[in-house]
Amino acid sequence: MSARDLDQAGITDPSMRASYERCRQLNAAHGKTYYLATLLLPPAKRPYVHALYGFARYADEIVDDLSSTLSDQQKADWLDSWASQFFADLASGHSEDPVCRAVIDTVQRWDIPVEHFEAFLHSMAMDLTVTEYATYDDLYEYVYGSAAVIGLQMVPILEPIAPQAYERAKDLGVAFQLANFVRDVGEDLERGRVYLPLEDLAQFGVTRADLERRVVTPAVRAALQFQIARVRALEEAARSGIDLLHPSSRPCIEAARVLYCGIVDAVEDIDYQVFDKRATVSQARRLSVALPAWRKARIARRRNGPGHPHGTSPPP
Repeated sequence: MSARDLDQAGITDPSMRASYERCRQLNAAHGKTYYLATLLLPPAKRPYVHALYGFARYADEIVDDLSSTLSDQQKADWLDSWASQFFADLASGHSEDPVCRAVIDTVQRWDIPVEHFEAFLHSMAMDLTVTEYATYDDLYEYVYGSAAVIGLQMVPILEPIAPQAYERAKDLGVAFQLANFVRDVGEDLERGRVYLPLEDLAQFGVTRADLERRVVTPAVRAALQFQIARVRALEEAARSGIDLLHPSSRPCIEAARVLYCGIVDAVEDIDYQVFDKRATVSQARRLSVALPAWRKARIARRRNGPGHPHGTSPPP
């Protein structure tokens, strides 16, 4: 992270700057598309988004580290201990944890509700005990915490101009997560999980056992197409919310929308072969989206300013 970003964000304490840098490193290493979109934000806002990513990534690593020799119960105990310390630190306003220090600072500056972090950690804990979901409503409990609240955490930093921005942010977060589920069917099976609702699969005569055979039959293809249609419907519902953000935030979220939801286009491009291929948005496609968005972001900042860099904007 450039010193300029931290300076413009008003982050001066050396230990706090180091914590934000640690979060940025996690984002750059593990969330390349997310990181690329973050660079479209005004510099003063980037550290806060990196902090939120760092929190989510750290918790996810506890749950999904396949190289770990820990049992699911041991992971659950570790997650619970880490979460308890985080909430205690949040209440005190300070943390010695190299990631959580920046997260707590971000929460305080932007007045982000604690319940969003509670919901997220609840979903992370579900991953250690729940291996399938009977209905979409059942899945939504998980997706709300793992994805919708990520959007809700972000909105204060993006500075909404109308309260409806929060509902649309939930839609976009869920769309991103469902797109990942479509892409990662094979990888999730390796972890013993199926995130496609069994009720939805049954509409097409597909069972979990069928997925575990790892063959893209016409029925499996139809089931994936059904999920892709859901992603696109949520994406369309979310689009109006982008205009409800501060102008300097819009290019970032628009680019993220195109790139993340574009995962399902990539699934179609590989003819739904999600069991032995990983659908990816090409580097050329990323650049074709990012470069025009970068120009729009510069124009928006010149015309409208960068927004409030320290969480000082009034609620919508």
